[in-house]
Amino acid sequence: MYSKLLKTLMLTSSLVWAGSAMAAKPVGITPNMMDATVSHGGKSVKIMRDQNNKAVVNPAFAKTSRPCPPFCIQPIVLAPGVETLGENEIIDYLVRLSKGDKSILVVDSRTPDWVQKGTIPGAVNIPWTALNPAKGADPISIGEIMEDRFGAKSLEGLWDYSDAKTLVMFCNGMWCGQSPNNIKNLLKFGYPAHKIKWYRGGMQNWSNLGLTTAKPAS
Repeated sequence: MYSKLLKTLMLTSSLVWAGSAMAAKPVGITPNMMDATVSHGGKSVKIMRDQNNKAVVNPAFAKTSRPCPPFCIQPIVLAPGVETLGENEIIDYLVRLSKGDKSILVVDSRTPDWVQKGTIPGAVNIPWTALNPAKGADPISIGEIMEDRFGAKSLEGLWDYSDAKTLVMFCNGMWCGQSPNNIKNLLKFGYPAHKIKWYRGGMQNWSNLGLTTAKPAS
């Protein structure tokens, strides 16, 4: 009787230990990178993946069948010369930006209601509507964004992009047209394609990988 009870206790302890060990397995970003520290709103934020091995998809990004149009699947190559990025490349740009590289700007192109739910740390919000004349954006306000935020220079009606920033743009994911809209409008304004980068996976992929999000910087 005692022997049987002891075996039961040992088996239970082993199962508990095994369960704890499984839950404790680390979740890195890459085999050689556990986390990355970036600057967001003047504060340091550590980007890492959710360490709960049982974490599931954020319900905000669980919907599979948004109606198309307008929520149609975007191509891998959005426009000639515009590079499509993944999560590791986004993190690299964020780290470089946080270390003082002023030639980079990471842009969340979504509308503020979406951004309030969480954004990529280090990103600033410039809604797609702010660069879209069809949505009421006027030439003066667009010009202010181009000069004040992007570093372009207006010269007698022409744009000089020699010192313009490299823009890393994203929105909600591969079905979202907000950052593609921003990018296509910038190309119409003459912004150099090689200075525009696109994170196609957007917040859907970022969230599904359990990566850190933050409230928009004030």
